[in-house]
Amino acid sequence: MTSSPPPPDPDKHPVEPSGDQQLSARERNELDELRHRVSTLESAGPAGAARHHWLRSTGSVLLILLASLLSLLAVVAVWANSIVRDTDRYVATVGPLASNPDVQKAITNRVTTEVLAQIDVEALVKQLEQAASEKGAPPRAAQLLGDLKGPITSGLKSLVSGTVERVVSSSAFDTVWVNANRKVHSALDKALTGESGGAVSVKNGQVAIDVGPIVDQVKDQLVSAGFKPAARIPNVHTDFVVFASKDVGKIKTYLKLLEIIGTWLPIIAVLIAALGVYLAVHRRRALIGVGLGVFVAMLVLGVALTLMRSVYLDHLPVGASEAAAGAVFDALVKFLRSGVRAVGALALATALGAFLIGPSRVAVLTRTGCQKGIGALRDVAVSAGLPLGAVGRFVHRFKRWIGGVILAVAAIVLFAWNYPTMGVVLWTGVIVLIAFAIREFLDTGTPATPSTPAPSTPRTSV
Repeated sequence: MTSSPPPPDPDKHPVEPSGDQQLSARERNELDELRHRVSTLESAGPAGAARHHWLRSTGSVLLILLASLLSLLAVVAVWANSIVRDTDRYVATVGPLASNPDVQKAITNRVTTEVLAQIDVEALVKQLEQAASEKGAPPRAAQLLGDLKGPITSGLKSLVSGTVERVVSSSAFDTVWVNANRKVHSALDKALTGESGGAVSVKNGQVAIDVGPIVDQVKDQLVSAGFKPAARIPNVHTDFVVFASKDVGKIKTYLKLLEIIGTWLPIIAVLIAALGVYLAVHRRRALIGVGLGVFVAMLVLGVALTLMRSVYLDHLPVGASEAAAGAVFDALVKFLRSGVRAVGALALATALGAFLIGPSRVAVLTRTGCQKGIGALRDVAVSAGLPLGAVGRFVHRFKRWIGGVILAVAAIVLFAWNYPTMGVVLWTGVIVLIAFAIREFLDTGTPATPSTPAPSTPRTSV
């Protein structure tokens, strides 16, 4: 018989370290994670799980679509709720209208017409004729005064219009306008509830603010300018229409409901979106779907606002100023459009972030490039004497937790902000990126320890 060769003597032939032993600690962790993922995928039975996955995917898609629709309604609800309940928000909405040229022109025309309606031009001409007769003027001169009715009316209109324009374009009018709107900030609420009274009237589908105080100021200035007949102008109430629509009754029902649920609807939409992502088989893809779904919903809402503006202007009452009505509509939906842009930007940023953490070639190249760039900067700083020992090891150990805290703080900031704009969203995103870059810079990793062969034990012969 031939005897098998004796095992190699570790003293004479040291055992070479295996491939795993030559890896650094970070590489070994990554290898273990990859082995765990492969084992999980191999252990899953594709035949038995196919139906289960289909149900989860279907449920996830339905929840994401519902969350996208609710996000659209949530933006409208928050806007309606802020317009009705927040006086400062309402004043900030309609306050700039006082300095809008189109609105000023419309108010000037409205007040001028009202003042001229209170002045009897024919009576003024007759008074001139009587005065001329009493002074002994020839009959021909009295007849000529009668023929001056047209020029007198035109001159009077120019005088009144110029006076009204000076009043409306003055800083005093801005104060009157803001104070009046602050007192009657519930104008839209009255339109939606059908109430009326005070300086706000709601009738025939119109929300109108009484600008009678402007008439009083014009009256005083005309008298001061020497036009004594203006003193006989009575106290009148004339309305400037802020909003007009035949469908106020329908809008009333919808927005009143949105006002009630305005506080909770955004939270409900976020929870449903989170449930859709949790239920999905591929959660990262589901998160991308949520971001894109909400972005599309905001795009649809923005287009709808543009179409609504055209429809509103096409159905204005006869004689209404289209330019002024357009300015009023733009003012009323200004913060709604701002909310649409903010939510759309946040949704797009979420989808982009979920894409960049994925396995696609573009995402991997982007991450690798950023890591190499930040790593090179870190190496230069360490070489220059920047101590990152304990801090670097801490950041490396709790790297995922630190990332979660950064995202959580950003989410809290956006939710706690009363009315975040697109600028707030963009700056928050920039700060988040800077925080992640700092995290990567501080992550020095665990230094690789050289692998040494196991100490040999002396062999004893029996």
